[in-house]
Amino acid sequence: METTFTSAVFDTETIDLAGTKETIVRGGRDKFSLLPKAFAGIEQIGVIGWGSQGPAQAQNLRDSLADTDIRVKVGLREGSGSMDAARAAGFSEENNTLGEMYAVIAESDMVILLISDAAQVENYKKIFAAMKDGATFGLSHGFLLGYLESIGEKFPENLNVIGVCPKGMGPSVRRLYVQGKEINGAGINCSFAVEQDIDGRATDQALGWAIGVGAPYVFKTTLGYEYRSDIFGERGILLGAVHGVSEALYRRLVMEKGVDEKKAFIDTVENITGPISRTISHDGILAVYNNLDAEGKKTFARMYSAAYHPAFEILLEIYDEVSSGNEIRSVVMAGRRFDRYPMGKIDGTRMWKVGEQVRAERSGEPEVDAETAGLYCAVMMAQIDLLIEKGHCLSEVCNESVIEAVDSLNPYMHFKGVAYMVDNCSTTARLGSRKWAPRFDYNIMQQALVDYDNGAPADQQLVDAFTNHMVHDVLATVATMRPSVDIALSE
Repeated sequence: METTFTSAVFDTETIDLAGTKETIVRGGRDKFSLLPKAFAGIEQIGVIGWGSQGPAQAQNLRDSLADTDIRVKVGLREGSGSMDAARAAGFSEENNTLGEMYAVIAESDMVILLISDAAQVENYKKIFAAMKDGATFGLSHGFLLGYLESIGEKFPENLNVIGVCPKGMGPSVRRLYVQGKEINGAGINCSFAVEQDIDGRATDQALGWAIGVGAPYVFKTTLGYEYRSDIFGERGILLGAVHGVSEALYRRLVMEKGVDEKKAFIDTVENITGPISRTISHDGILAVYNNLDAEGKKTFARMYSAAYHPAFEILLEIYDEVSSGNEIRSVVMAGRRFDRYPMGKIDGTRMWKVGEQVRAERSGEPEVDAETAGLYCAVMMAQIDLLIEKGHCLSEVCNESVIEAVDSLNPYMHFKGVAYMVDNCSTTARLGSRKWAPRFDYNIMQQALVDYDNGAPADQQLVDAFTNHMVHDVLATVATMRPSVDIALSE
C-alpha cells in the first residue's frame, strides 16, 4: 500500500517504521487557522447521524471552525429521538445548524455520513441521489465500500469520496478534544483515505477534517484496508478478544483455582485495564515483560506460548470473514432484526457485579499479574502479526492493535466495566464483540489455559520472536505521536 502523499495546505513529514517510509501530518490547535484553506469552496459541512461518532465529530468540527464562515450542520431523521440531544449540544433549527438529514445532505458541500453501517446499506442510493454534483462524500469507516464491492457497485463518479477514521470510539474523540482545549495535540489519531478525487482537493479536505476533529497525528490508508483492519480489530483485541480473555481468566481463577472473587477480578480485568494498559501506552508491549522479575518472566513466557496460536487461529478466521464480506452481511442482517431482537446486556453476570465492588474499593494500582500479562500480550501480538502478514501499513497495525486499545477503549472498561466500553462503540463494533468474545473465551479456556495448567514449557522460539519483534521499535516511534494527555473519565 502506498503511504506517501503531499499536501498543498499542511506540512508533511516522513517517518521510518522498521525500514518503511510513511508520510504523516501532525495535527493540533495551532493548525486550525489552516482549515479554511483546506476546506476551500466548502460553505457547509453536513454531519449526518448522532450515534457513537456523530456527536463527537459534529461538536469538534464546529468548535474548530468557530472563527470561520464554514457552517457545521447536523442532519437527522425526521422525528429522531436524537434531535433533543443534538439541541442540548448546541445545534438548533433556529441557528440553521440542525435539520432533516436529506435536506442537510442536499444543501451541504461536504457530507460526513455517520449513521450506522446497516443504515448506510439500506439508504445509500437515496443519499447519493440527494447529494450536490461535485460535493465531497465522507465516511469514518469503510464498511459501505466493503458492501458495494460485495455486490459489484461503486461510488458515484461525480463525488469526491474520502475517509477519516478516528482510532477510538466517539466519546473518546470528544473527551480528549475537550480535555485538550488548552493543550496542543490532545485528541485521537486518525487515518485518512482518498477513494475518489475529482477536483484535486480531496486529500486536503480529508486532512482538514482529521485535524478539525482533533487528531494529533494523521496517517494514510485506503478505505479497503481500513474496513478490514477496523472490523477485524474491534472483534479482536480492541473489544471481542479482551472481553473473552477476561472471562476465561476470571472463571479459571475462581472455579478451578479457588481464588477469591475480588482478587480474581483484580488479577485479570483490573490488571489489563490498569498497569498493563498503562505500561503499553507509555513504554510499549515489551516493557510489560521486561518489568517482571525472573520468575515472572518465566510465567509470562509459558502463558504467552500457550495462548499465541489459539488466539491467532480465531483472529485468522475473523479476518477471513471480514475480507470475504461475510461479516459485513452478518451486520446488515442483524440490523434488520433489531426491531424484534435488540442487543441485550453483557455485564449482568456475577463477574461484572464483583467488578463494581472492586472499582468502588480501589486504592492504588495492583502489581502486574504475569499470567494475565502473558495471555493479553499474546493476543495483541498475534493480531499485530496477522495484520502485517495481510499487508497493512505499520502505523495502521499499531493504531488498530495497540494504541486504540490502551489509550481509547480499555480506559472505559477500567472506569465502568465491559458494557461501558463495548456499548459506547458503533453498532457494528457492539455486534462483533458479542459474536466473537465467546469464541476467544472458548479457545483460550479449551486450549491455552489447559496447556498452561498442564505444565507446557515455553516455546523459546516464539518468545524470542516476541522480544525481538520489529513492532517494539515501531511503537517507540509512534508513541511520540500519541495524545498529549491521557484520557480522564468522570461521572
